[in-house]
This record gives sequence, C-alpha cells and structure tokens, in this order.
Amino acid sequence: MKRSEINQILRQADDFIREHGFHLPPFAYWTPGEWRTKGEDVAEIVDKRLGWDITDFGSGDYAQIGLFLFTIRNGDLAGLQTGRGKLYAEKLLIVDVNQITPLHFHWVKTEDIINRGGGKLMIELYNATPDEQLDDTPVTVSTDGVVRTVPAGGVIALVPGESITLPPYCYHKFWGAEARVLVGEVSTVNDDSADNRFFEAVGRFPQIEEDEAPAYLLVGDYDRYYSDLPASKT
Repeated sequence: MKRSEINQILRQADDFIREHGFHLPPFAYWTPGEWRTKGEDVAEIVDKRLGWDITDFGSGDYAQIGLFLFTIRNGDLAGLQTGRGKLYAEKLLIVDVNQITPLHFHWVKTEDIINRGGGKLMIELYNATPDEQLDDTPVTVSTDGVVRTVPAGGVIALVPGESITLPPYCYHKFWGAEARVLVGEVSTVNDDSADNRFFEAVGRFPQIEEDEAPAYLLVGDYDRYYSDLPASKT
C-alpha cells in the first residue's frame, strides 16, 4: 500500500469515528517527530502494539479485502497465563460495504464483536475441525446473551447495538452491508503475531511504499521511529 493511501484512510477513519461520538486517546495524534522524542514512559504503547493498524491482508486491494483497526488497550499472554495484570484488549474497527476480512479463528482469544453504528455487520461462521479445517456442524454462539445456532457457513447480521461472542476455534469472516460500520472489539489479550489462524494464507501487515511522510504512525512503524531514539531517551 502507498503511504498516501494509508494517510487518507486514517483521516477518513478519524472523521467517521468522531461522527459517532467516539474519541481516540491522545497518543493517536502524535506525529512522527513527536514519537522521536518519547522515552520509556510510552513503552507500553509500543510493546502492546496500541494504535493505528491498517491491513489489506496482502491482497493489494484494500477496498475489497482489508480492515481498519485501532487498538485502544491490550495486555500480554504472560499475564493471561498467570491471571494477573491486564487480561483484556479493546479495539475499534471500521468495515466498509462488501469489504471482506478473510475467514480466520483465534487459538486463545475470545472476543465480543459489537456493531457500534452505521450499517449492518455480516459475519459468516464455521466450527473448526481438530485439524483446523471447516467443520460441517452447526455453529452455536451468543449474541448479547441470546443463544443462536446457524448451519455451517451461516451468516449472522448484526445491526447497530448488537454484538456476538466468538470463542476460540470459531472461524469467522465479516463484511459491511448497506453502509460503513463502526465496530468495537472487546476480548481477552490480543496477539496478532501468533494468535490468528487464517483458513487461507494472507499477509497481516502491509508492505508500504513511502510516497509521502506518515500522518500518524501505524503499529508497524514503531520500531523504526521509537528505536531511533538517542541512548539518553531510552
């Protein structure tokens, strides 16, 4: 993806988020120059990969196969294993009409996916077999405390205000319908480097063509900007 395309997506996403009365934390708006001045007091943001995140899943076509995310808070798997510390995560997502997030599940993470406003969020569901293929058994999930069962490959539509709980090993694919959707995600600890099992191989973080300067840093940019600090700042 081109950096100019990413910058445009970020600005449009920020406008859409504000239109729905949601506000991002201050670090969302730190410029690359400001990031170069930061010290160890912001290490949690970097270590937990909080912030802006855009992916085209290696498709080269973000509008058709892609996802906007902003990670607001997150813990780590070590804490989850001991039962202490920050055992949860929260994200904000934006899903466009017919923009697909490919079929995947998580080995560890349980997540609530919440339609925060806009159009409908369409979610296709399968159980995973023991060898991580698609099972042909019905899928039972909870939507706002109401148990629902759909056939393998069935689709549940979430209207604004509705949510669904997705346990580990539940394959899901989603896209927007009727209008762009603001989506919340509340979950156990999120680890995008090791806890995503896509049914078909995809790229998680985009290769970026730097045709202009970043407006704001993506989580994948932190190592370059934050690690460039002089020794006195680290």
